[in-house]
Amino acid sequence: MAKNEESTKVRLDKWLWAARFYKTRAIAKDAVEGGKVHYNGARAKPGKAIELDAHLNIRQGFVEKEVVVLAITDKRRGAPEAVLLYAETTESVAKREKAASDRKHMMAGQLPPARRPNKKQRRQIHRFENINNVDES
Repeated sequence: MAKNEESTKVRLDKWLWAARFYKTRAIAKDAVEGGKVHYNGARAKPGKAIELDAHLNIRQGFVEKEVVVLAITDKRRGAPEAVLLYAETTESVAKREKAASDRKHMMAGQLPPARRPNKKQRRQIHRFENINNVDES
């Protein structure tokens, strides 16, 4: 994030990879081409030169993040340094947390049982199934 790095032009897909949004540049390129990344509200090409204070909307699965570019680099470094390249907006954080809690509540009734039934419970299940099969006949 030195001054000479900021003055160079960096491709959008390379910056996304350096900021650790995607594991490889190829995945970042595919995401940009697939419309999962919007640059200042519009779709962009992977070769778009990224600028400071640009707004990016990044969709990764169910997660959608809105970030502002704070620094530009083409070098992939550790996660603590990568976080300094961007800032996620407060609206984005609130929206993401609300969506996560909604998904959690929606899936709460669909989870499998915590453990397998024991022998007594299995007998009760078979007894219940037999009673229902006799009623249908």
